[in-house]
Amino acid sequence: MRKLYIVKNTQDFEKIMSRGRCLKNRSFVVYQQENKLPYNRYGISVSKKLGNAVFRNKYKRRIRSMIDNNKKDYINGTDYIIILRKGALEKNYQELEKDWIELFNSSNRKEHYEK
Repeated sequence: MRKLYIVKNTQDFEKIMSRGRCLKNRSFVVYQQENKLPYNRYGISVSKKLGNAVFRNKYKRRIRSMIDNNKKDYINGTDYIIILRKGALEKNYQELEKDWIELFNSSNRKEHYEK
């Protein structure tokens, strides 16, 4: 993932999380907001409560890999903040990727949105 596609600024994180729509499943919480750019941007967060730095970086790499494998299906000029949940820890990579794809495929359904 190129640096151009990453949300790192704290103000951007807060803006997207406060104004954006929220999608949830057992493994992820995803906030999304339009960015008026021709590409998507992604921010990834893994809580310190889930594990040490080695563990958190491992899961960040997995999430970036899932994004890279499926990003051509979701180019729509949106910022995404992806937060890993505790339920993801008991799943392997394939199950996590399946949850990721199901969450993004259901992103147009109203029952997953929260304001």
